[in-house]
Amino acid sequence: MLHQYTKEFRYNLKLAAPVMLGMLGHTFVGLIDNVMVGQLGTAELAAVSLGNSFMFIAMSLGIGFSMAITPLVAEADGENNFTSGKSIFKHGFLLCTVLGVLLFIGVVFARPLMYLMKQPTEVVALAIPYLDLVAVSLIPLIGFQALKQFSDGLSMTKYPMYATLIANVVNVVLNYLLIFGKFGFPEMGIVGAAVGTLVSRLIMVIFLWILLKSKEKSKAYLSSIKFFILENKMFKKIVLLGFPSALQMFFEVGIFTAAIWLSGILGKNPQAANQIALNLASMTFMVAMGLSVTAMVRVGNQKGLQQFKELRRIAFSIFLLTLLIEVAFALLFIVFNTVLPQIYLDVNDLENLSDTNEVIGIAARLLIIAALFQISDGIQVVVLGALRGLQDVKIPTVVTFIAYWIVGFPISYYLGLYTEYKNSGIWIGLLAGLSVSAILLSMRFNYLSKDLISRKGNL
Repeated sequence: MLHQYTKEFRYNLKLAAPVMLGMLGHTFVGLIDNVMVGQLGTAELAAVSLGNSFMFIAMSLGIGFSMAITPLVAEADGENNFTSGKSIFKHGFLLCTVLGVLLFIGVVFARPLMYLMKQPTEVVALAIPYLDLVAVSLIPLIGFQALKQFSDGLSMTKYPMYATLIANVVNVVLNYLLIFGKFGFPEMGIVGAAVGTLVSRLIMVIFLWILLKSKEKSKAYLSSIKFFILENKMFKKIVLLGFPSALQMFFEVGIFTAAIWLSGILGKNPQAANQIALNLASMTFMVAMGLSVTAMVRVGNQKGLQQFKELRRIAFSIFLLTLLIEVAFALLFIVFNTVLPQIYLDVNDLENLSDTNEVIGIAARLLIIAALFQISDGIQVVVLGALRGLQDVKIPTVVTFIAYWIVGFPISYYLGLYTEYKNSGIWIGLLAGLSVSAILLSMRFNYLSKDLISRKGNL
């Protein structure tokens, strides 16, 4: 009985591993950024956290929207329909590029909100010049996401990984040179980190385009593209799937962003601690995101083939694999909760030792809560991927809104600002929202997959 699920583990991991590595690469660079910036001081670390909180919101909308491309391409690939697949890519890439420009403009106009959010003045002063530059990188980033989701839909998951890893190397090198002014380069502090981010994202999108155009399976999709011959029907199809997907990611990223802002009200040290714990939790989340893409692709393929019993079996094999991995991560956070935060700060800096110890203490407590929500966070994102593979997005959008903003945020707000739990209270709210989301989305997939099997059996 169990073997029918575990026998899929090898292939699931083979498909998911490049996605995981690519996403982990992104997050690892975030870790390197935070470690480098953390050497400058806790105010600088908090400033990067605040600036990135605006970026996270914009990125969630762009990345969420681009996810519409994967299940549509996967279904077309399952049906062996090249014409449909090329049309999906063309319209999806164009929409994502336009969205990247709009999100950049939106972030620029949103900057004054920092002064209205009761954030520490020194943190805001540092965050604004950082955000000015890093916001431009949204344009190549969302364009890259369109290419990545298209590549994932064709089960060519390793090529976005290559592009990401090369871009990450560039980012780390530029950060080192420009943050600290090494080898004759100007010492730019956290603005240097923004320059590294922008240049690496430009390289990422250009490299992936060239790579996909050189591969036999994908080159025809990227050749002779007639961008001025467009179909309203295809635009509508992508928007109807992409907009709810964007909202789903926005609701989830939004509550984590709210956690950054709430911790900022508590002070720069709580905000820096929140950034450390969030960065560590993000690294493990990227593994679940890789499995979510796998669920999206494999469920989309089986939907195209009309093999609904196989669809359900494969999906549950991915859910089981996710559960086992997330339990391992939870144990890791519990065992090393006091050690991991020390990576981010200079523990030998005697002048700032008091601030450093406070940040490490808060972050250690947050990692215990993060350990608890590893399982629910992993399950909810993988089930969401399976639902996107079914092209079911409307009900999951309502579920994510209820889970994060009707359940999670009020708990975070009250416990964080009005009880002695403070930062821990904020994260208890995150745990509640993720748990509700995991339960309701699992119920939704269970119902839909059974219904599809039942309807096919009655035909």
